[in-house]
Amino acid sequence: MKAEEILRIIPPTTYPVGLGGCHAEQTNLDCCVHDITIFDQSDIPESVIEKDSQFFKIHHCALTENRVEILIQLHHMQILYDEQWELKMFLAKIREKHESILKAFTKSSIIESQICLTKAKNVLDKSDPFVSSWIKSAGYFLVDAILSLNNYRPSPSHMLGILRNLKSNQINEMLPIVLDSLGLERSTPSLLRRMSKSTVGLSDLVEKNNNSKIIQHKINCFLDKSLFSDCYFYIGYVNRNNFYRIKNSLDKFPEIIHILKTGFDLEYDSSAFETDIQSLHDVAQILLKSTHD
Repeated sequence: MKAEEILRIIPPTTYPVGLGGCHAEQTNLDCCVHDITIFDQSDIPESVIEKDSQFFKIHHCALTENRVEILIQLHHMQILYDEQWELKMFLAKIREKHESILKAFTKSSIIESQICLTKAKNVLDKSDPFVSSWIKSAGYFLVDAILSLNNYRPSPSHMLGILRNLKSNQINEMLPIVLDSLGLERSTPSLLRRMSKSTVGLSDLVEKNNNSKIIQHKINCFLDKSLFSDCYFYIGYVNRNNFYRIKNSLDKFPEIIHILKTGFDLEYDSSAFETDIQSLHDVAQILLKSTHD
């Protein structure tokens, strides 16, 4: 899709606009959305536009952005509108600092995994219903770290495909341990359909921006292609993101544990929890050491 076509679809703006994500990298599947960022210095939440069976997710950002989880997504951005060349200069700086951004994102992901594991360990003996959610979240953060160490940005629709093709080395040998904690082997069409309903419900509860339409669209795409493990991974990653958005206010969402039980495909086995916590902790330590080598 040409720049002028996209600019006619999104809200009119005089600020710089860029196309990121899969379409910018030309690695998009049929179900991938157009990730559009308007650099209007605002903190307006993401919004979703559907046009002619295509989805456009509108992000807002500043040209002074310094959060690594945002910067890592801008590396291959294509400029759609930039009258004063401000975005071009900003993206040039990001590309110059790409290696340091990747490294910072890796460390951040590892630290978040450790926080999740600590939370899980602290409530392990209290029959806390969120133990498994914290462990799964830790696993997904470690996947983010491993991908970053291999110079890839997070892209939940593509991540499992990328992971399958990583070269063999000490870091990537940690991957099977992490993936085992996520439960991908459990993926079946019937389970995935049940998970999808809860995942869509969680998105509507937390995001409130029609992103659930994109989630369902992608899940249908995976199911149509019989990519069941990829679908399971994608669903879990989306749920990790939304779980993390409300992690400090879980008590305000009494229905959340029932939604997560299906959406996250949670199991309750204290002995398995202890094993997973220790295994993921060991992986986190190895990955953290690699960032200092």
